Amino acid sequence: MSLQMISTVSNSSLLQPGSSLLNFDGHVFFFGQKGWPKRSCPTGVFLLDIKQNELKMKPAFFSKDSCYLPPLRYPALCTLRSDARADEYQYVIHGGKTPNNDLSDKIYFMSLVSKTSKKMTFQCIEKDLGGDVPEARYGHTINVVHSRGKSMSVLFGGRSYIPLAQRTTEKWNSVVDCLSSVFLIDFEFGCCTSYILPELQDGLSFHVSIARGDTIYILGGHSLQNNTRSPNLYKLKIDLPLGSPAVTCTILPGGISVSSAIVTQISDTEFVLVGGYHSDNQKRLVCNTIVLEDSKIEIVESLSPEWTPDIKHCRMWFGCDMGKGSVLLGIPGANKQLIPDANYFYILRCKGAEEDKEEELITQICSQTSSEDPGDSTPFEDSEEFCFSAEANSFDADDADTYNEDDEEDESETGYWITCCASCNIDINTWVPFYSTELNKPAMILCSSGAGHWVHAQCMDLSETMLLRLSEANVKYFCNKHVDLNKGLQTPQKVVCLKKQPMKPLRKKKTMKLSTSTKKSFLRRLFE
Repeated sequence: MSLQMISTVSNSSLLQPGSSLLNFDGHVFFFGQKGWPKRSCPTGVFLLDIKQNELKMKPAFFSKDSCYLPPLRYPALCTLRSDARADEYQYVIHGGKTPNNDLSDKIYFMSLVSKTSKKMTFQCIEKDLGGDVPEARYGHTINVVHSRGKSMSVLFGGRSYIPLAQRTTEKWNSVVDCLSSVFLIDFEFGCCTSYILPELQDGLSFHVSIARGDTIYILGGHSLQNNTRSPNLYKLKIDLPLGSPAVTCTILPGGISVSSAIVTQISDTEFVLVGGYHSDNQKRLVCNTIVLEDSKIEIVESLSPEWTPDIKHCRMWFGCDMGKGSVLLGIPGANKQLIPDANYFYILRCKGAEEDKEEELITQICSQTSSEDPGDSTPFEDSEEFCFSAEANSFDADDADTYNEDDEEDESETGYWITCCASCNIDINTWVPFYSTELNKPAMILCSSGAGHWVHAQCMDLSETMLLRLSEANVKYFCNKHVDLNKGLQTPQKVVCLKKQPMKPLRKKKTMKLSTSTKKSFLRRLFE
């Protein structure tokens, strides 16, 4: 095995745990960015272009008849072919979290409709299901099995929010394990059927599932109810006769107690298991080889790479399968880099370079390698990973199309969850919208005291009307702590006395002056 570091790029903060990768014709596309898409790439889907150990991101496009595909984190993905040996395929995307932390129960089909040297266009269609429709969830897996010339999807595991009627302010974002039901989904007719198997007692999430033919192997995973990582290895066999499907489950020996592990395929029958966690804060640095032959599975310990000191000493790590024996690994770099939320990335190659030219294997891998994100109110702090499905190759496109995150406004949410004052009670795990203008972040207002600092409007007891007035008016605002201090430091304004206007004097009545001749004439007439 060989480990090689990839140069960090300025827009790597979009590559956050919980995202996914889709492979079309050897090109890998990133899906499920942090936050809502920006104007530079409204679709939220990017081409990952890796050249000379440098990663670049270029926006992708959708056809006009496509439905809207939100940026979903921790969804379940798999490839769907018309038959096991078909070359053309499309991706099935189910569930996941939206940027508002809402869970999706929708299912999408994403396919490539056109391709040029500079542009690849996708089509996304939402599929309606009937019957036992799976509830909204995340951290689950979906696989496709083939039996008797038929194909059917199998969905298992995951987590969901507690029922709405049981939610309280303190437990608004609390999650629980989904029921350990196995769902068979027939996309041709759009119907779902759930099966309850006695061998599957506890719900699992962030497990690894490998599908081959009519069999699915489920390895590892975490159970919230017991806070344990199951050491069991489950074998699901699905028979698709002309009548009703038959689903059986067998518990096999030789499992591994691990969660958030990554699986990559190195040959037709061999896989490599990398990473994961033994416990909440203990990484698993051991690698294993998984061999599938004649409906049997064998797991043995294999040689591990020479991990770097940064990987050994970091508290968490994440990564995913890149296909053809390569794995992308990431460790947090927020404390070491000037760019917030940026990560360090490595490529782990599990086989020799001469074997990389082999044809893409038909065996499907669906590895849901993720864990709790900071939005969930549980103590579990496992890794949060991407879902890669194929090797990242270079894409001969014009570099002018490269996405530049510096062109966008900073939408980091880090500053929204600060302790703004001594009485601040805003917590990311329990916060619910208070104002009608709030969506997924609390409203804040700038206090003009000193160099200025941000406070939560709710902690300042501001009414919604006052908050709107302050946001519209060009006036300075002072928080409850500094409002009295600001008044004391202000110089009293000089009171301007109003001058009373003097009353106008009354005008004298004008008297008519008569000339002497007029007076004589008047007197003469008077005595006549």
